[in-house]
Amino acid sequence: MNTPGRPSDSESPWIGSALAGLAAVLVGIGLGRFAYTPLLPALIEAGWFAETDAIYLGAANLAGYLAGAITARAMANTFGTRRTLQLMMLSAAISFAGCIFPLAFSWYFVWRFIAGAAGGALMVLAASHILPGVPSARRGLAGGIIFTGVGLGISASGTLVPALIRIGLAETWAALAIISLIATIATWRAWPADTPHPMSASTPVSATKRAAFAPVLISLYAVYGLCAIGLVAHMVFLVDYVARGLGQGIDAGAALWVAFGAGALFGPMASGRLADAVGFKTALRLALATQAIAVVLAVAGDATWLLYASSILVGAAVPGIVPLVVGRAQQLSDGDSALQRTAWSYATVAFSIGQAVAAYAFSYMFETTGRYDVLFQIGAAAALTALIIDLLTPKSVHR
Repeated sequence: MNTPGRPSDSESPWIGSALAGLAAVLVGIGLGRFAYTPLLPALIEAGWFAETDAIYLGAANLAGYLAGAITARAMANTFGTRRTLQLMMLSAAISFAGCIFPLAFSWYFVWRFIAGAAGGALMVLAASHILPGVPSARRGLAGGIIFTGVGLGISASGTLVPALIRIGLAETWAALAIISLIATIATWRAWPADTPHPMSASTPVSATKRAAFAPVLISLYAVYGLCAIGLVAHMVFLVDYVARGLGQGIDAGAALWVAFGAGALFGPMASGRLADAVGFKTALRLALATQAIAVVLAVAGDATWLLYASSILVGAAVPGIVPLVVGRAQQLSDGDSALQRTAWSYATVAFSIGQAVAAYAFSYMFETTGRYDVLFQIGAAAALTALIIDLLTPKSVHR
């Protein structure tokens, strides 16, 4: 008889769990964060919020993501991982409903923060809860399924949101709430049951925490945090840059966002295949170099092909960098599962800090200068700095 949450290799109930993970990432990240990007110019043009307020509301989501990433493990320890995942998906759905009416900036700020917190917690907990119950030969496939939810959410936000905006902003938020609620209900029972993670007597908690701050892992956290800074300009400003900065309108901006989502759809699988071919270390370095070039392409000229190339490549980097960092953390942990979980948690927090700091810094810079190009240039410089740090990193964990 199979233990709940521990399916046999001959069966495939892990597919249901992986699809639950996909739904969680779709709701918490794909829609919870990225649906706001095509909504940003519409909120400004409809007079719901002033330009500066609307941009800071985008940053509120990234601040919430940081809070969710930091508190995810504590919530899981208190309520159980399965219950926490269910509640975070429900919270994301409710946050959309809270945005139906623009009652006040503070009201919207709270709901966008909650959406971000839900996304951060889901990113930390979903994959690490699902993958231990997946046969080892299928974990790469399962991880690809889970993180494809980001691309699906971005693609949906690029196609569905512009169509709904023509009906009304309130209707758009209501539709997002309904979609998220349906996904939450449909996957409510699909999550694996919680299973205890006994601590090995040979690896005490203090030793694991010390190992998690080895120079090579600190470098990985820094690289991931800088990578986040490099992605923020596209994640927050891309549609507004095209729609208002270049004067091409919301439809043109939404088309670029669809291209961004298309890149995000193939990013996880492409990066996984690349890692299988050349190794996680080399794959990560190639991804960082590509990201640096792709980010700056957005402001290298106003040629349409440059904008699409930039959108597709950076879109691929958003979810594509995740399995590379997860795999690199696993590689550097030398089979120590406790160290791997701890390292991944710290890496996610570093990514969250990079996002939040960049979001508020970029919002302030845009408020004071009105320039988009500087934001993308800083993003490219951050990715290049991450590559340099990784090249200078020691080769192994020294305990």
